[in-house]
Amino acid sequence: MNPPAAAAPRADLQPVRLLTFRIDERDVSAREDETILAVARQNGIDIPTLCHLDGLSERGACRLCIVEIRGAPRLQPACVTRPRQDMEVFTASERVVETRRKILELLFTERNHVCAVCVSNGHCELQDLARKLGLTHVHYDYLYPRQAVDASHERFSMDHNRCVLCLRCVRVCDEIEGAHTWDVMGRGIASRTITDLNQPWGESETCTGCGKCVQVCPTGALSEKGRSVAEMTKRRQFLPYLRQLHRDSSW
Repeated sequence: MNPPAAAAPRADLQPVRLLTFRIDERDVSAREDETILAVARQNGIDIPTLCHLDGLSERGACRLCIVEIRGAPRLQPACVTRPRQDMEVFTASERVVETRRKILELLFTERNHVCAVCVSNGHCELQDLARKLGLTHVHYDYLYPRQAVDASHERFSMDHNRCVLCLRCVRVCDEIEGAHTWDVMGRGIASRTITDLNQPWGESETCTGCGKCVQVCPTGALSEKGRSVAEMTKRRQFLPYLRQLHRDSSW
């Protein structure tokens, strides 16, 4: 009688290959399933981000984390790009910094970001990035769209004029809360976030009122009612913890 054939090793138990590459002339090591952004931050190398948030899946929407890879014709988003053996990455080359500033300028022109009257003034990631990248003025024409403000929810409000379409609210509602109240409609700069099937937030049948979407918003687009100018701060400590619980429960 022939002995039973050995079972094939499970794909999810295969060892992860390690590799080495260079970031800003520094040799670093990484797992092949990590991103350039994750490896850079592990090594104390700062790469600006806006749509990225620890504990949520990557979206690659804002493109502010772009880096230059030697031999690549285009700049690549570090949050969704995997390293390769002997790759050379540059996070702050002249080309990268100039492109980041242009991207940031376009974000400011697409909506109406008036910091002086915003509830998140002084606590805004978009504002912090402008200061960090030395953005003092914009070279492009402002579009000045007239976006709606949804204050139908009893506790929260949504100001589409300040939305940067990072879609953190969509991801946290889906991946952490499990409600998937938020989604996005439209294309390009005409896109906007919606609740349920484009119904007022206060009439949503799926919203649990947890407020996670408000806490992950990088600007003053989502805020708690009753907050005045510069009073809206965000609390995000729950994200990595809840994400880990989600992973543990799926094993």
